[in-house]
Amino acid sequence: MISAGEFRNGVTFEMDGGIWTVVHFQHVKPGKGAAFVRTKIKNVVTGAVVERTFSPTEKFPKAHIDTKEMQYLYGDGDIYYFMDLDTYEQIPLGLAQVEEALQYLKENDNATIKFYKGEAFSVAAPNFVVLEITKCEPSVAGNTATAVTKPATVETGATVTVPDFVNEGDKIRIDTRTGEYMERA
Repeated sequence: MISAGEFRNGVTFEMDGGIWTVVHFQHVKPGKGAAFVRTKIKNVVTGAVVERTFSPTEKFPKAHIDTKEMQYLYGDGDIYYFMDLDTYEQIPLGLAQVEEALQYLKENDNATIKFYKGEAFSVAAPNFVVLEITKCEPSVAGNTATAVTKPATVETGATVTVPDFVNEGDKIRIDTRTGEYMERA
């Protein structure tokens, strides 16, 4: 059990049948009245963010989230298969769990999967990936006065804004947390 007075950023706990993580917290001690904890909490399954105040003595069960590095094998319709690198066990996951990470994952790439009570609920691509550009407008000669950018489609189907000097067939490094172009690889 964890009390609201012990909340810190990143703490996960169970409340109202959901799993929540503390995004921001502030202990408030007003001049008059009882102290309280003002928080911004995020549901780790749905992604919903809620602002809520708690009494510092309120207690909640602590949620233990397991993370595992797994290899993305292939997709079959709306089912995507991942393999545990230690046990070689394969698990199928639905589109809702992998949708955000899928735009940066190729077959045989590693991904981080989060589990709660043995059930996978979230898939995250590595922070940085190298992907090849499959579709991009050609560069325009003489466009050097300003930082000109253009959209480019990479081999996984994601669209990334890239500088004008990047061409089709180039490999680029992408920050998957923001979806931004970093550099040519």
